[in-house]
Amino acid sequence: MTLQAHQLTCIRGDLELFDGISFELSPGDAMRIAGTNGSGKTSLLRMLAGLSAPAHGEVRWNGRDIRKLREEFCSKLIYLGHANGVKDDLLAWENLVVASTLSGKTVSRDDALDALEHLGLGRAAELPTRALSQGQRKRVALARLSLGIAAPLWILDEPFTALDVSAVETLCGTLNAHLERGGMVIYTTHQEIALSARRALTLDMNRGASC
Repeated sequence: MTLQAHQLTCIRGDLELFDGISFELSPGDAMRIAGTNGSGKTSLLRMLAGLSAPAHGEVRWNGRDIRKLREEFCSKLIYLGHANGVKDDLLAWENLVVASTLSGKTVSRDDALDALEHLGLGRAAELPTRALSQGQRKRVALARLSLGIAAPLWILDEPFTALDVSAVETLCGTLNAHLERGGMVIYTTHQEIALSARRALTLDMNRGASC
C-alpha cells in the first residue's frame, strides 16, 4: 500500500504554484506539508485527494493513477479541508451520519455520539451546528476520523486550527493510533506537532523540493 506523487505541477492562471513535486508514502508514514500562505499547500492536498488534477504528473495509489481508480481510491481516503464542511442546519451528530453516508459508509447515531464524546462534544451532540463555537465545529469535522479507521489515507488541511490544548492532545492520539495501525497521514499545520510515525517527513513548498 503506497501513495506516490510523481512530478506534480500546479498552475493557476498564469502562475505556477509548484513544479516537480515527488514523494512516496508507505504504511505508518506521516508527511507535513509546510510553506507560507499562497505556496500551494491546499492545492497540493486537493490534488492528492483527487479533487483537482495536476497540470503535469500523476498521483498514484499502489502504482496506479488515481484518476483511473476513482471510487476505489475514495474508499481508502478521508479528506478534511481547511473549511469545516459542516451543515449549520443539522445537529452535530447528524453531520457525522450525513458525511459518512456521502462517503459510502453507514454510521449509526450511537456511533456518531461516541465519536463526538471522544472529542469532548458529548453535551453538544444534540445541538444545531450553528450554535457551536468555531472550535466545536472543528471538532465535529474531526470526529469523522474516529469513524473512518478503515480508510488508510488521511489528508488533513490545518486540522489543529481553533483547537484548545486538550483537543490537540486528543487529535494527536487519534493520529498516532492511525499510524500505529499502518495508516498514512498527510497534513498541514502552523503548529509544532510531533507524531509517532514510522517516518515523519516534511515537504517544504517554499523550497519546491521533492521528498
